[in-house]
Amino acid sequence: DLSCDPVGVPLKRQLRTAFEYSDCFTDDARLVVLNAVDAAERGAVIRTRTRLARAERETDQWRLTLNARGRHEAVTARVLVNATGPWVGLVTETVLRLRPPQGLRLVKGSHIVVPRMFDHERAYVFQHVDGRIVFAIPYEHAFTLIGTTDEDFVGDPASVSPTPRDVEYLCQAVNRYFREPVFGADVVWSYAGVRPLYDEGEKKAADLRRDYALALDAPYRQAPLLTVYGGKITTYRRLAEAAFGEIGRFFAASPAWTATEPLPGGNIPIDGLESLIAESRAKWPFLTPAHATRLVDAYGTRISAVLGAARSLDDLGRRLGGDLTEAELRYLIEREWAETADDVLWRRTKLGLHLSAEEKNAVADFMEGARRAVRAGSVGGA
Repeated sequence: DLSCDPVGVPLKRQLRTAFEYSDCFTDDARLVVLNAVDAAERGAVIRTRTRLARAERETDQWRLTLNARGRHEAVTARVLVNATGPWVGLVTETVLRLRPPQGLRLVKGSHIVVPRMFDHERAYVFQHVDGRIVFAIPYEHAFTLIGTTDEDFVGDPASVSPTPRDVEYLCQAVNRYFREPVFGADVVWSYAGVRPLYDEGEKKAADLRRDYALALDAPYRQAPLLTVYGGKITTYRRLAEAAFGEIGRFFAASPAWTATEPLPGGNIPIDGLESLIAESRAKWPFLTPAHATRLVDAYGTRISAVLGAARSLDDLGRRLGGDLTEAELRYLIEREWAETADDVLWRRTKLGLHLSAEEKNAVADFMEGARRAVRAGSVGGA
């Protein structure tokens, strides 16, 4: 009964009943980088800002040409996995020079971020007039995230962005339910992505399955190629194990292990977040509740690698905006491959929503100084 619950307060009065269920949430960008950190610590070589420019298939290996910032490098691989997401078709045709994959359909999803629309921490899932599901989720404490759309996409996935029509669609969807309407002028940030879905003949993009499909091309006496279609965030580890199941016979395969292994910093009980925040504030008493919460949310138990032996906030170096310190930036540079201000403000964190233009420029200057120092052969930041 919505009339008896805080969830009903921001909703239109004619809405009387709702159903509640529990789910998980994640920061997708941090999920990606922590998987890369995990892989690196298990022996993988992570090559950021590196493009596969050419691939030649030989009898027992692939001969690859990599392009890293304009510099070419030749490497070999026993097996090649094309897990390039929305670029999977483009890579197949232009780099591998093979027949384009059948059944691939690119679908665009747009999201908008507006000032916080409600005071509690629960999310809403609504149905729009076209039958699609739209959500409104608490985001970064001061905002609400609204998404998403399902539209067929043609073009370069790197240039995808929400259109005014996408923004209007999402505003209309939530305005059917909330008492206080939102408009395009309220949007403080927006972003879009492209899903590479496996098309089984559905007419509407929204009806396509979000599951993955694997295609192994392993002709006799030729280096194998595994192509990954589709997939979603909630099944990515199962996808990875299924992919390794396809190519594991070409290696000395180890048993599956991801079901029980946490990501870096995630070695805490499922209900242990508040305890870790309290422990962190006891160990570093200069942390405010908000600062400790943000660091634990982002780094988990690896907060110790960010703060080290600091005894005061000054020990963490300059504050470049809000509670973002030089120590945290150095951690992101040295441990998480951050190179630019956008890497920090929009990928490793979402502090871009909270900092002023002047503060963002200060972060950009620090990151540029760090890049110059690395090029000069020195260690650390600016």
